[in-house]
Amino acid sequence: MSKWKIGVVSASDSIASGEREDDRIPIIRELTREWLQSEVAVYRTVADDMEDLKEHMIELVDREKCDLLIVTGGTGLSPRDVTPEVTAWVIDRPVPGLAEEMRRVGLQQSRRAMLTRAVAGTRGNTLIINLPGTPKGVEICFNAIGDMLSDAIHILQGTGEANEDWGGLGW
Repeated sequence: MSKWKIGVVSASDSIASGEREDDRIPIIRELTREWLQSEVAVYRTVADDMEDLKEHMIELVDREKCDLLIVTGGTGLSPRDVTPEVTAWVIDRPVPGLAEEMRRVGLQQSRRAMLTRAVAGTRGNTLIINLPGTPKGVEICFNAIGDMLSDAIHILQGTGEANEDWGGLGW
């Protein structure tokens, strides 16, 4: 079934320590099947620690060769929320439109969505996206960009299978 190799990193002190279950991963698994016809191939839980998070992100991109890396959690304003900073360090090129669209759609649900600092970008041929740390936030944000992820990966990897209908805008 898997069209793409998908990696997921859940950034959370309480999940990494085993204090609570990761309630986001079942939703991510469902959404990747629905939108990308792919399964999550690699999954890690990591504390909200810059070095650990960076190490796992680089491992899943550079060594595991994931096509899409989803990092969930750590995108808020808490002092321990470091996912956007680490993502900005790991990526080669930002893809701000994905994060902008997640915030735009999130604002239709809650004004607090403007407080998310999620980042999206690329490292080599891998697309990296940050999602919030709540199940509802994951669902809202993934669904906001789900229709563009396959095209983004095709374009990034130069496979030429992306949907060429750009609405006549020539993007």
